Amino acid sequence: MKKPNPIQGFKKLVYRRKGEIEEVVHETTAGGVIFRRDKLQADKIQILLIQDTKNRWTIPKGHVEPGEEPRQTADREIKEETGLKTIKVYSWLGKVNFRYRREHTLVLMTMHLYLVEAFKDSNEFKPEKWLNDIKWFDTMEAIDKIAYDDIGKLILVGMKRIRNNTL
Repeated sequence: MKKPNPIQGFKKLVYRRKGEIEEVVHETTAGGVIFRRDKLQADKIQILLIQDTKNRWTIPKGHVEPGEEPRQTADREIKEETGLKTIKVYSWLGKVNFRYRREHTLVLMTMHLYLVEAFKDSNEFKPEKWLNDIKWFDTMEAIDKIAYDDIGKLILVGMKRIRNNTL
């Protein structure tokens, strides 16, 4: 019996100008909703966002390496992309699934997000060269700026955990 080709169902979605999809791959990334507390007003929370090469505001994240757990990836990628040294990765907030096309490949992406607190060096950035900007935003402004609604929803989940002290 011939095995069904999973690519066939996606051809109609992505075929035309870029040619046929030749493979489907699954990739996993991890990152964090990074927050800090105001030193004078402990109930005031700020969120750190990065601006990518397409000027979209998002969170620091990257690919999970072989043998690495997503939580470890979030810690590593945040430090690499922002230059922050003193952070603490708390709870898993959830995952976001999406797909995109890379040449003749359909990439099915799973992104794991964690709640992460930045401490004493939270203004000492050493961003990677590919970033356009890195900035702290008040919570609601961060939700307005973020380019991806699913990440914005997980920011709200994180803020509720901070408020309820269930990090």
